[in-house]
Amino acid sequence: MHELGKLEDLPLQYREDLSSRNLVPLWPSMRAVLPPHVPTRNTRPLCWDYESVRPLLLQAGELTPMEKAERRVLVLANPGHGLENMQATPSIYLGLQLILPGETAPNHRHTPNAVRVIVEGEGAFTTVDGEPCRMERGDLILTPSGKWHEHHHEGQGPIVWLDILDLPLVYRLESSWAMEGETQQLRSQRDKSFAEYSAAGVVPNTGFQRGSSNSPMLRYPWAKTRACLVEMAAEYAEGMLSISYVNPENGNSLFPSIGFGALMLRPGETLVLPKRTCPVVFHAVEGAGQLKVEGHPAATDPLVWIERDTFCAPGYTQLTLSNASATEPAFLITADEAPLHRYLGIF
Repeated sequence: MHELGKLEDLPLQYREDLSSRNLVPLWPSMRAVLPPHVPTRNTRPLCWDYESVRPLLLQAGELTPMEKAERRVLVLANPGHGLENMQATPSIYLGLQLILPGETAPNHRHTPNAVRVIVEGEGAFTTVDGEPCRMERGDLILTPSGKWHEHHHEGQGPIVWLDILDLPLVYRLESSWAMEGETQQLRSQRDKSFAEYSAAGVVPNTGFQRGSSNSPMLRYPWAKTRACLVEMAAEYAEGMLSISYVNPENGNSLFPSIGFGALMLRPGETLVLPKRTCPVVFHAVEGAGQLKVEGHPAATDPLVWIERDTFCAPGYTQLTLSNASATEPAFLITADEAPLHRYLGIF
C-alpha cells in the first residue's frame, strides 16, 4: 500500500484557509480512519476485580447519601477509550451500583437501554413500569429505553449489581436524556418470569395476550439459565456450552444494540471462542479461570478472573477461556455489540 501525503506537506496558508472554512483534507488521516485489514481497537483487555472494587463502592455509600447521588455507581472505564468517556467498549457502558438497606433509588427513565446483572445481596427489587422484578445473584433485569424504573432494598446488607448500558452509543447520537418521575404503583406482585414466561415454549391460556413490547419479559432468573447450561452439559460431552438471552415471543436479541448470553466451562476445560469482530464483556457468576487474548498490541499476560469479577476483550482477537478448577464448572454472563454489528453488516 503506497504512502499518502502528510498534513505538514501542505503549505501553511492552505491549511489555514481550510481551517477557516471548517474543512479538513482526508488523505493525511485516511490510514488512521481506514487502516488496512484490521481496525484500530481502543478497547484494551482489562479485568476489574471485585475484591478490590467492593471496598471503594462501600465507601461511596458512606460518603454520598442516595439523595445526593440518585444512582450511586462506580463506572468501569476502559483506559483505551479515556476514563472520562466512561466506556468499556465503543458502545457499552459498565458500572457497579450500590444500594444500602432501606434505600430507594428514585424513579426515572432514560433513552439508553440498560440491563442489571445482580452481583451481591438479597432483598431488593426493581420496579419497571409497575412490574416488580426480584433481584437475585446472577439475574438479568431489563430496563429498556423509555421505561420507568426505580430500585428498592428491603433486605439486610448491601446489594450490588452490574449496570450494562448502550449509553456511549446513544450519547454520541446526541439522543441521551433522562426524566424524573413519581414513585410507581405496582401492577402485580411478581414479575412475568414466574408465570407468563416461566418455561420455554409455554404460555398460560388465562389472561395472556401477546403484546407489542420489544421486551415483554423483564427478569431473566439466573437459576433457570444455570439449570439449562447444566442440562446441556449432561447432553453434550464436547463443544461450547452457551446460550443467548432473547425475547421469548420472537427470539430477537434483548436490545438492538447489545446482545447478552451465558456460558459454562466444564471442570478443567479450555475453550477457544469463535473469532469475531465485536468486543465482549464477561461477568464471572461462578468459578475462576483465565482469559488469553491474542492479536492486540495491549494483550500481554492472560487476564486472571475469579467469581464476581468483570472483564473485557477487544474484537478481531483470538480469545481462549480456561477454567481453573479441575472439579467444578465455571459460569459467565456475556455482553457484546453483535446485534449492532449485524445490523450494520460488519459482523
